Amino acid sequence: MPRELRLLLLLSFGFAVFYFLPVESDRFQAAVFEALALSRWYAREHVLLCLIPAFFIAGAIAVFIQRDAVMTYFGATAPKWLAYSVASVSGAILSVCSCTVLPLFGSIYKRGAGLGPAVAFLYSGPAINVLAIILTARILGPALGIARAVGAIAFCVVIGLSMHRLFRGERSAALDQEEMITIGARGAQRPLWQTALFFFLMVAILIVANWTPPDQPTGAWHAIYRLKWWGTLFFGAALWGVLRWFFNLPSGKLLLAALPAALLAWWVPDYPAAAFLAAVAGLTALMFGGPAELTEWRNQTWRFAKQIMPLLLLGVLIAGFLLGGVEQHDAGLIPSHWIEALLGDSPDTLLTMLGATEAPSRLLARCWPLWSNFFAACAGALMYFATLTEVPILRGLLDSGMGQGPALALLLAGPSLSLPNLLVINAILGPRKTCAYAALVVIMATLSGLLFGWWMP
Repeated sequence: MPRELRLLLLLSFGFAVFYFLPVESDRFQAAVFEALALSRWYAREHVLLCLIPAFFIAGAIAVFIQRDAVMTYFGATAPKWLAYSVASVSGAILSVCSCTVLPLFGSIYKRGAGLGPAVAFLYSGPAINVLAIILTARILGPALGIARAVGAIAFCVVIGLSMHRLFRGERSAALDQEEMITIGARGAQRPLWQTALFFFLMVAILIVANWTPPDQPTGAWHAIYRLKWWGTLFFGAALWGVLRWFFNLPSGKLLLAALPAALLAWWVPDYPAAAFLAAVAGLTALMFGGPAELTEWRNQTWRFAKQIMPLLLLGVLIAGFLLGGVEQHDAGLIPSHWIEALLGDSPDTLLTMLGATEAPSRLLARCWPLWSNFFAACAGALMYFATLTEVPILRGLLDSGMGQGPALALLLAGPSLSLPNLLVINAILGPRKTCAYAALVVIMATLSGLLFGWWMP
C-alpha cells in the first residue's frame, strides 16, 4: 500500500474516532476519569519506588556486569538446567510486578542473554511471587494456591524453552559493536564479591522499599513492614559507602549529595517518599563529573528510562480507560458485570443479560469452559495488576460466580502480562516475539484452567 494512501486512511480513521466520540456518555466520562486516576496512582505508587530503582539496576547491569558472565548463566549455549534455574530463582527473589521487571529483562537481554532464559526471567519475576502464592492459598483456598505455584514454575520453563525453539534460528540479541559498553580497567579488575555486594544493596533497596503491608496487623510480616523505611535507610547508607569505595568519590561530595535526603527524612518523617526521591536526585547528581563508569551508568539508566517509561504510562492510561482503576473496576469503558458474566461457570448469566429466555444449547454448554478460561487468560493479559492486588480482585470475581478454572487462568496470565507490559516487550523484542510470548502465556493459562476446572468443579 502506498505511503500516502496509508497516511490518508490513518487520518480518516482518526477523524472518524474524534467525530463520533461519545463525550456526553456517563460511561465514557467515568472511563476517562479512571484512566487519569489509574495513571496518577501508578505514578505515585510504582514509578518512584519500583521503576526508578529498576532503571538504575538495569543501567548498572549494562555497565558493571561483563557480557561473558551473562552468557555463562543466561546465554543460548549455557546448560539448560543452569540457565532456567538461575532465571527462575532470580526472578522469584525480586518478586516485582509485570512492569518493574521490564528494565531488568531488557538489560540482560541486550547484554547477550539467550531468548529462552531471558523470557523465563521475564515471566518468573511477577509470577513466582512467594508472598502472592501464600496469600492466594489463604484467601482463595489451598488448591488455587498450590496450582498457582506449580503452574507458575512450569510456565517459566516451558515458555522459555518454547521461545528458544521457535526463534532458535535468529541471531542473539547482543548489542552491536558500536553499542557495546567498554568497561574500564578498574571495572574489569574488580573482584566478583565487590560487584555482588553492589548489586545486592540495590536489589535490597528495591525489595525493602516496596514491602507490602500484610492483611493482618500482627506477625513477623507486619513487624518487617513497620521497619521497612529503616531498612531502606540502612541499605541506602551502605550503598553510599560502597559508592565511595568503588569510585573513590570525595567524601564531601557524597555528604553534599546525601544532605537533602537526610534533612527531608528528619523534617517530614511522615513522607518517606520525599527523602527517597531526594536520595535518587543525589545519586543522579553524583553521576555528573565523576569517573567514566559513573557517566556510563547514568547514560544507560537514562536510555532504559526513555525507552520504557512513555510506553508504560501510555499502556496504564489505556488499561484504566478500558477496564477501570485499582479500586473502581466497574468504571472503565467495559462494564465489569459483562466480564463477570463471561467468566462464570455457565453461560446462564450472559444469556440473561442478553435477554434470552431459552436454556443454552448443548454445544454452547460444552464449549463454555473453553471459552471462559480463554477469556480469563486474555483479560488477565490486558489488565494491569499491581503486586498482590490480583488476589482481592479475584476474591470478588469468585463471589460473583467466577469458576475455579478461569480463576487459575487469570492468576497465571494476569501478573506476568498486561497492556503496558506488552507495549514495552514489543519495543524490546519486536512484534513477532511479543505475539508468540503472549500467545504461549494465554494458551497455557487456558489449558491449565481447563484441567483445574475439571479437577475442581
